[in-house]
Amino acid sequence: MSAILTGPAAAQSPAGCPAAAQGRSIGLARVSTRHQSLEAQVAQLQAAGCEQVFAERISTRVAEQDRPQLQACLAELRTGDELVVVKLDRLGRTQAEVVARLAALQQQGVHVRTLDGLLNTRALGTMAPVFVGLLTGLAEVERSLIRERTRASVEHRRATGGDLGGRPRSYTDEQAEQVQRLAAEGMSVAAIARATGLSETTARRLTRA
Repeated sequence: MSAILTGPAAAQSPAGCPAAAQGRSIGLARVSTRHQSLEAQVAQLQAAGCEQVFAERISTRVAEQDRPQLQACLAELRTGDELVVVKLDRLGRTQAEVVARLAALQQQGVHVRTLDGLLNTRALGTMAPVFVGLLTGLAEVERSLIRERTRASVEHRRATGGDLGGRPRSYTDEQAEQVQRLAAEGMSVAAIARATGLSETTARRLTRA
């Protein structure tokens, strides 16, 4: 379910000043399950001064380009506006996505405020670009560390003869050789499975290897 809602807060910003003086406050609400209250998030955002709230009930596995309310919200924002969310995780599925969105909004001249008090780029003033830049740098460091750990793990498994991925094998080399020998002797897959203690699915796959 998704909706675009407008509230009576359009005339005033959270600080009580005319919204036109410092841009509009636009809210984005998102929940991923029917057990979460979308209406509660919308009410929070309206109470925080949002004159318009884009709301969606959508899985966290859905990519941002497939989130119509997020895309509509981003298209609505203008320089000087403020995007308000309950928490930063409303903006993306991963830390990298969230940081990338913050950087893009910063470049666009759009402020971001979270209702949990974690972030308010308008209040940060001239320090906002520095803060967002720091987050971007930390996200890149994390990605680099993940890539390095993955590469090191692959190299270690190659050096030690370990499995490079996928499900662990359910058979030994000796069993594989036995399956192929019994198949060459004309034994049926069911009989091979009983003789080797393997499942028929595994035995059949090994006869085709």
